[in-house]
Amino acid sequence: MEPTTRRGRHGYDDMMGIHATSPHPDDTMGLSEAEACERLQRDGPNVLIASEGFRSLRVLRELLREPMLLMLIAAAAIYGAIGSAAEALFLAASVLIVVGITFAQEFRAEGALAALRELAAPTAHVIREAGEREIPASAVVLGDVVLLREGDKVPADGMLVAGTILLDESLLTGESVAVQRSAGDAQDHAVHAATLVVGGNGRMHVTAIGARTAVGQIGGALAGALAAPSALQKAAARIVRLFAVFALALALAVAWGSWWWAGSPPLNAALAGIALAMAVLPEEVPVILAVFYALGARRIAHHGVLTRRLAAVEAMGTISLLAVDKTGTLTQNQMEVASVTDATGVLRDLAGPLDDADVVLLGAASDACQAHSMDPTDRAIVAYATHRLDDIVPAGPPGACVWETPVSEGRPFVSRLLTKGSAGWVLATKGAPEAILALCDVDDDTRSRLRACAAAFAQRGMRVLAVAVAHGTGVPPTRDGPGVRQRFLGLMALADPLREEVPAAIGVCREAGIRVVMLTGDHPATASSIGAQAGLRVENVLTGAELDGVSEPELARRLVDVDVYARVQPTQKLRLVKAFRRAGYVVGMTGDGVNDAPALRSADVGVAMGARGSEVARDSADLVLLDDRFSSLVTGIRLGRRVYDNVKRSMRFVSAVHVPIVCLAIVPVVLRWPPVLLPVQIALLEMIIDPACSIVFEAMPERPDVMRHAPRRPNESPFAGRNIGIGIAQGLGAGAILTLAHMISLHLGASYEAASLATFLGLLGAALMLAFAGRGSPRVQATPWLMGLGALVLAVGLSTSYLPWLRGLLHFAPPTAMTLATLAGSLVALRVWLVVVALLERRLLVARRPASLDASRASPHHAPTREIPP
Repeated sequence: MEPTTRRGRHGYDDMMGIHATSPHPDDTMGLSEAEACERLQRDGPNVLIASEGFRSLRVLRELLREPMLLMLIAAAAIYGAIGSAAEALFLAASVLIVVGITFAQEFRAEGALAALRELAAPTAHVIREAGEREIPASAVVLGDVVLLREGDKVPADGMLVAGTILLDESLLTGESVAVQRSAGDAQDHAVHAATLVVGGNGRMHVTAIGARTAVGQIGGALAGALAAPSALQKAAARIVRLFAVFALALALAVAWGSWWWAGSPPLNAALAGIALAMAVLPEEVPVILAVFYALGARRIAHHGVLTRRLAAVEAMGTISLLAVDKTGTLTQNQMEVASVTDATGVLRDLAGPLDDADVVLLGAASDACQAHSMDPTDRAIVAYATHRLDDIVPAGPPGACVWETPVSEGRPFVSRLLTKGSAGWVLATKGAPEAILALCDVDDDTRSRLRACAAAFAQRGMRVLAVAVAHGTGVPPTRDGPGVRQRFLGLMALADPLREEVPAAIGVCREAGIRVVMLTGDHPATASSIGAQAGLRVENVLTGAELDGVSEPELARRLVDVDVYARVQPTQKLRLVKAFRRAGYVVGMTGDGVNDAPALRSADVGVAMGARGSEVARDSADLVLLDDRFSSLVTGIRLGRRVYDNVKRSMRFVSAVHVPIVCLAIVPVVLRWPPVLLPVQIALLEMIIDPACSIVFEAMPERPDVMRHAPRRPNESPFAGRNIGIGIAQGLGAGAILTLAHMISLHLGASYEAASLATFLGLLGAALMLAFAGRGSPRVQATPWLMGLGALVLAVGLSTSYLPWLRGLLHFAPPTAMTLATLAGSLVALRVWLVVVALLERRLLVARRPASLDASRASPHHAPTREIPP
């Protein structure tokens, strides 16, 4: 029997496959939970910057800079100056209500962001009480023993006490070349927080946490990525600033016109100007975006998709191509060994008795797996080998890993050199059959038979690996030395079934105009089998080797017809992502490994795997799939479209509801009427409009066809002329109807106060009708929030009409039959106008709809949505 090393039952070091050289005798025991708790209490959490949480003073300070609040305060002061104490007190109360509403909105948004931060918080694997624990990185304490694996972010400063790792320290040093750290090397064993493990594995002893780490002393450059404003939020802020300047200029003009043209007293003219400024200013816009995106991201997280950057919520609705991995995303990520052959390609009985060749094969396959790997393939092989060998191979001294070469560009296999005893060594290798065969001396007939066997396994959708071994005594080979010829041991085929929901999810993507392509490192036949089951086109498969020989123009041509890409390396994924983007697609890309990070960053929306992804991949991504399911990603896209649609609905409502108020503020100045709307009345209206924008529309359900239309273009905006134009058309109609009704009431002999009451009630009804019109389709169910808005409008209308003190405060007369008739006529006319606008919009939509849309939807290939430069 050939010498083999066993793993899995000889203690912790054997499982890690690393040789400890630590001066700390408790490195394999770790702290006790009691010690860790005591140190956490003593030293505080391991965070670079303490979270501010919800800061009331910060919100209040920002609120005091809001133009709307300043205008309310100014109007209250003017009312006080002219002796109208009741109006001044009412506006003061309005100020408090506005502050309360703002605090409630900020608190909701901050609560959603805090929940997302908690979900996005990194974790660390530590040894406590001789067992491995996964804990939040913030709970790491001084003296902890932390396990470091490829793809991890180092959670604290410390000393490497076991193993050898490669670190990306570019965050600290600016150098992009990875550096090696080895246990026992006094010069090279220091490890720093926020660096990335890009190779190897080891254990570190924590010596500094939080602000006392090297990165903690640099400052807070890493904070705030989640809450960074999106491009749309920045555009909204510019629009509000522009409108603030416009509102101020218009208010000054109206105030001057009221005094000089209409003959109003100066303070009354100033009130007219303030009323107009309050009507013009769309102060709800920034609140809409902040609240909608924060709450939308939280809602999406409830469906298994974590948003690491809020701008991704905005971008999800633009995705026109999803480039996804096979393993764990389209498949169940439940690898199990399904078939094994010997060195000649003869199938072995998975449960039958083992001979010496079987023992060597299983031992070498287990030894070739990276220590404590989270990769499902490695775990499946180790589990199978351990189960089969457990009662056969006697326990021996653990083997120490001297070096290992992971899968990399041009090397689709893993090799690990382990020592046994005082002089023996074993080099175990597993990987792509064609690559392993090239390392071994195999006759042509056997080589052909093994290739045919591997192809047969792959055609059944299995992942196929070959296993080889070399062994000897004396000085072992070095990692960078000449290659060692190895002995071919056999093939292992692993099955990972397709997730049941994937075909339906891909069908939803096709309906939504989203193309799905699969990028995998597996054999072309394996990729074709899984792709066919999933519903992808498999007539043409492009391999990594073929990709290297294709020019950029030829690649652009072939992208049109290829949905499955096999034997693809990480740098080739990056090339494909760039090619898809050049072709005009908005690309969503999934990845899990360290080497996937460049492609994730290059994609429009990078999506990392949460269950099996590396910390490096998660840091590079915009979204994290918490359950690694493709269907969850599709659900996230659907919810992202809903968020954007609701933002559009709300922006249209804002533009529509402000127009009639502006009309009713300007017309009296032009016609030399007394003011129709006073600041106290507009303040009351704003208490209706604000909740409608930030609460009612945020909770609006998606349209039934939200996933049956093409993705929107990246340059599309809710501030676009078509969307805002429809809102302005709705508002102009409402303004004209209410102004005409006011004029008719006065002409028929109604008092000014009675006509103003009918106009105010008409504005309340118009706001409610515009909110209902904002659903976009009668098939969109009215939510409890929308019904609650209706109840609020009814309550305010009845109160202003029938409560004498409030009616007097607002300068209204008691309602009469003419008031009710005027109100009813106005609302009926407005209803007719809104129906006319909706019909015109629908006809406009049909006229602009591309003739090829239905044909493209029926095809698995969809047109790009990004503007392609000429």
